[in-house]
Amino acid sequence: MFDPYKIREDFPILKRKINNHPLIYFDNAATSQKPKQVIEAIKEYYELHNANVHRAVHTLSLEATELYESAHEETAKFIGAESIEEIIFTKGTTEAINTVAYSWGLRNLKKGDEVLVTLMEHHSNIVPWEILSKIKGFKVRYIDVNKDGTLNQQALEEALSPKVKMVCVTHVSNVTGVINDVRHIAKLAHENNALILVDGAQSVPHIPINVKELDCDFLAFSGHKMLGPTGIGVLYGKREILEKMEPFHGGGEMIREVSYNPKNQSCKITWNDLPWKFEAGTPNICGGVGLMSAIKYLKNLGMDNAKAHECALTEYTIKRLQECEKVRVYGPKDTKVKCGIVPFNLEGFDSHDLALLLDTYGIMIRSGFHCAQPLHQRLELKSSARASFYIYNTKEEIDKFVEVLKEIEKSL
Repeated sequence: MFDPYKIREDFPILKRKINNHPLIYFDNAATSQKPKQVIEAIKEYYELHNANVHRAVHTLSLEATELYESAHEETAKFIGAESIEEIIFTKGTTEAINTVAYSWGLRNLKKGDEVLVTLMEHHSNIVPWEILSKIKGFKVRYIDVNKDGTLNQQALEEALSPKVKMVCVTHVSNVTGVINDVRHIAKLAHENNALILVDGAQSVPHIPINVKELDCDFLAFSGHKMLGPTGIGVLYGKREILEKMEPFHGGGEMIREVSYNPKNQSCKITWNDLPWKFEAGTPNICGGVGLMSAIKYLKNLGMDNAKAHECALTEYTIKRLQECEKVRVYGPKDTKVKCGIVPFNLEGFDSHDLALLLDTYGIMIRSGFHCAQPLHQRLELKSSARASFYIYNTKEEIDKFVEVLKEIEKSL
């Protein structure tokens, strides 16, 4: 049975007090807290198994390699991938998207081509394409969103053409919590012979994901947003596409052979098998171990349960915030099309000032653009405050949050 109060017992940091108030952590869209199971898994790795992977035949190296490869296997199962050949470990969502941009885009995009990007994207799914467009000469086109922050489907359909080679879309907006119909968007993209790259940073930690059902060509997400450590992320790619792609990073591990020809003074290089040809150098082994522990923790809870809990908290928060006269909530209110994130502002307060004031009560929220400035411009917002929830948050925390906001309102 899903019990957030029991779950909280696994998170040491939630026992902290901030400014003599119990810690209320509502900044989960930025990063999640870590359960003791993940912390212990990382500790055990360094205490008992630390060695480099795929490098030696001694016991520690074999143990580390088994753990690291098992992490790929657990990740593949978690998102419904066919095998570990489709799972590349990166530093995070940002590096995963950059890998697609430079390993695929650098060799497949040219002048006259187009890449479609929605206006609700995180900067990490905008900036790489803009940089690459200056090098290769293709056009980045932006798909509009509606006033409530949902994707303008008509604008997307009208923008699709034979010129479009890639469609970039977030699965869940990190500002509004809007859930995009990725399966439908993938169908539209494929009907136009385009690929689709999905930013899953806000979806994989919170809702059930199956890449085969979504039929996405690429999916990028981060470990630190789903109970894992920082510095570890994942790029899923369809095997047939990854096999044709050239590596982004060069160095050790990603090669099978480097042979020197003294006659013409050159080296012949052959790449390693998938996924290792995209994982140059010594990888973040302990990060992989921590991610595997986090995935096992989430699987034990059930992702359907996690989604239902967060949607219930979101609905409750939106309802309670209506009691505040000067609070303005943005985005759709229907939790059928969003989850886990509530953007808002308090009239008379800059979002940063509000976040600092809430911090004095031990309440942690995010403020600013949330690395999504174009969406804020589209919604005509100078900035916004953001409360985002996870498996360990409770209605009592929301009650305290609303109580404090009311208290601040009275002080105006």
